[in-house]
Amino acid sequence: MAVGPAVGSRMRLVASGLEFPEGPIALSDGSVLLVEIRGQRLSRVSPDGRVSVVAELGGGPNGAAIGPDGAVYVCNNGGFEWHDREGITAPGHQPADYIGGRIQRVSVDGDVTDLYTECDGRPLRGPNDLVFDERGGFWFTDLGKSRERDSDTGALYYAQPDGSSITEVVHPLVQPNGVGLSPDGTRLYVAETGPGRVWFWDLAGPGRVDGRAQLLHGFSGLQMLDSLAVDGDGNVCVATLVTGAVSAIAPDGTLLRQVAVPEPDPFVTNICFAGADSRTAFVTSSGRGLLYAVEWDSPGLDLEFSA
Repeated sequence: MAVGPAVGSRMRLVASGLEFPEGPIALSDGSVLLVEIRGQRLSRVSPDGRVSVVAELGGGPNGAAIGPDGAVYVCNNGGFEWHDREGITAPGHQPADYIGGRIQRVSVDGDVTDLYTECDGRPLRGPNDLVFDERGGFWFTDLGKSRERDSDTGALYYAQPDGSSITEVVHPLVQPNGVGLSPDGTRLYVAETGPGRVWFWDLAGPGRVDGRAQLLHGFSGLQMLDSLAVDGDGNVCVATLVTGAVSAIAPDGTLLRQVAVPEPDPFVTNICFAGADSRTAFVTSSGRGLLYAVEWDSPGLDLEFSA
């Protein structure tokens, strides 16, 4: 399938100069919360493109979501080595100052709490992305970390936002990254980075999968996957590395389209939607430190919790 611009209008640049942005959250006032992985912080981008720091998080803040208490919950992967070449920033191996993986809670006034650092005595290695369900619990992926001669296996977890419970639900996975729920909450999607695969599980209840993973779509060639969001039509919109686009996959596994960013970037990492009453989406072009807005050709989806 050819990679092309978004249907309707092209992407509009909202902000630049970000330090590897990820985890965008569209807010009701038109601003966007996001993490800056290299910058090690949670930031707010106003509609006019101004960037302000909400909280310093350390390590490598990755995915982010609003919880039932209005706080921001962040997957912190512990940090990366960083490489710069020809205007592109790229993450690398586990760094010398790796702080370990963790789930963090950021209050509305910017206080940061490390909520989870392990599960059943096993340290979290590289938490990546998360999504809340209607019961107020959240699913999250742990991609793991890579080193010069070895790398971790990944896993899928379910946890409570009050710090009372964390469960490993699926292990092993190969670099699990983006995670999302179908509009009716009965299906869970996970993207694996290196293999370029999107899997789904039917859910048997909060924190419980019903049977084995099923393959939704496998990408051919050198197309690796990052984070994802599900739109109002139930399409899985997954950031596609190297290609530098967001790929929309129908619930039956059909690849509908790939929407490229205007300025080529192998590290297009995430997308979020403004809500069910809007077709506006925001896309992080992380290698170039940019945030774009685009009118998507499907409506958005209201997440369980918002601010």
